[in-house]
Amino acid sequence: MVDRLASRLGPQAIGRLVPRESHIPERAQRFAPVFTAGTDAPWKTTRQPLRLLPRPEPIEAIAPVPDDPPILFRWRRLVHRVRRADGPERIAGEWWKSEGEREAIRDYYGVEDEEGCRFWLFRTGLYRQGTPARWFLHGLFA
Repeated sequence: MVDRLASRLGPQAIGRLVPRESHIPERAQRFAPVFTAGTDAPWKTTRQPLRLLPRPEPIEAIAPVPDDPPILFRWRRLVHRVRRADGPERIAGEWWKSEGEREAIRDYYGVEDEEGCRFWLFRTGLYRQGTPARWFLHGLFA
């Protein structure tokens, strides 16, 4: 089947995701043509969900303490009350990038709502008095 698709669309149009070295989840993979050799590096096992959103989506969240996981959050007009949470897992920016990139700190939490749906949320930056935390939803667990 891959050969037939490649003959119709061209070999560069058929591809697969391969791992790439990065701490930032959305940069940890890249598209490679299916017939490219040398792209069989092993995938790292992480606690990340299999389904990441194309871009992290902003959410409204309420946390009792700045470094705690949220107790409820609103995503796409629906309010989710958190039953369980795991985290934080801190992921810092890539040190070899620009100054702003290095300071982009994310604290990730795996949360489960009252209906049993599991989400992967993160808060950006470090807590500063008078600055509200910015929360995002980055992925969904199956």
